[in-house]
Amino acid sequence: MSVLRTIRKTGKLLKFQVNKDVLSDAVSFAVRLLAQRPTQAIYGGIRIDADANAIQFSVFDYEVSARIEIVAKVDEPGSILVSGRMLSEIANKLPNAPVQFEINGTKVEVSCGGSKFSLATMDVNKFPVLPEIPSITGTISAEDFATAVQQVAVAAAKDNPTPTITGVYIQANKAEFSLSATDRYRIAQQEIAWSADIDEEATALVPAKTLLEVAKTFGNQGDVSISIAKNNEREMIAFKAKNRSVTAQLIKGSFPAVKQLFPSEVDHFAIVSTQDLLDSTRRVGLVLEHRDGSIGYTFKEGELVLDGFGHETSASESVNIELTGDEVTVALRPALLIDGLAGINTEYVKIGFTKSANPGKPGPILLTNHAAKEKTVNDGYRYLLQPYPQIAKRAE
Repeated sequence: MSVLRTIRKTGKLLKFQVNKDVLSDAVSFAVRLLAQRPTQAIYGGIRIDADANAIQFSVFDYEVSARIEIVAKVDEPGSILVSGRMLSEIANKLPNAPVQFEINGTKVEVSCGGSKFSLATMDVNKFPVLPEIPSITGTISAEDFATAVQQVAVAAAKDNPTPTITGVYIQANKAEFSLSATDRYRIAQQEIAWSADIDEEATALVPAKTLLEVAKTFGNQGDVSISIAKNNEREMIAFKAKNRSVTAQLIKGSFPAVKQLFPSEVDHFAIVSTQDLLDSTRRVGLVLEHRDGSIGYTFKEGELVLDGFGHETSASESVNIELTGDEVTVALRPALLIDGLAGINTEYVKIGFTKSANPGKPGPILLTNHAAKEKTVNDGYRYLLQPYPQIAKRAE
């Protein structure tokens, strides 16, 4: 019987031996999904189920679950529950030797080389039953998925009373997997290919923090199977690859209709070296007094001039560009621009200038990939950034 069909046993357990590096990797994967401040101690626990020649580590707080199965030498099967973060700290610092777990009364002894730890156990029978993985909606390249999440999730709101904009909105059909996020100051979107056997569009609004953790740990797992389930009992999304899986409760509510805000065509744009723009933005941004300060970007024929002003400091720098259309000046928050440029994976970035209903006010700028000055690329990444209403000026 596979321990991935979560076993729940009573009575005393437990004795097994496992490779130190395999243990550390497994515990780190599960624990990184734990809440920083669990509402109850049991939700900060990691459950260990031993059966046959396999061990399952799992965490669950009713919002997010993670489980991973590894091979081990099991002498006595059973289940225990211990502090997840404590076990992770110990596992990461053990010497390079086999690790043995063995129950001793109400504690479990963890031995490795000359190191020995005694951990208190919690009542494993009070640990919530892990949710079943729903039927698979589709499959996607783990590397493409991880890249797309990192490009998009940065635009989700970090702390906001409106939960719907703290998530990443997933829309998927048979062939395309789309992710969108916004904090109302910018919108990020990416569309990538995937394989799905569905007749209708599947959607899910997933907490951005959870999705980022999944992307970090699944990025090198080959392919990821994704399951989206919406029924009266639970609305959830599940990710599974090889020996690991994660489930997450979906955010309830309607995500803003951001796709319609992206222009179909932009005939006023500049082409600039991605790295040059990043470097110049970081240097000029050093003089700003606070994170919400802005830099003036003046796009001229052949040149982009950056101007930044602090209380008693200023900075200016120019970058070579190719401009199509009239000269334009916009004020941008450097941190938000840098976030967008981080998603550009080509040597050049295309900066499109959209139109505004107010003739005297610039519309949002649109960042897209551009392989070379004379060539565009077919890539689904788009980043729409709202300029500041006015240009910062030198303090008098």
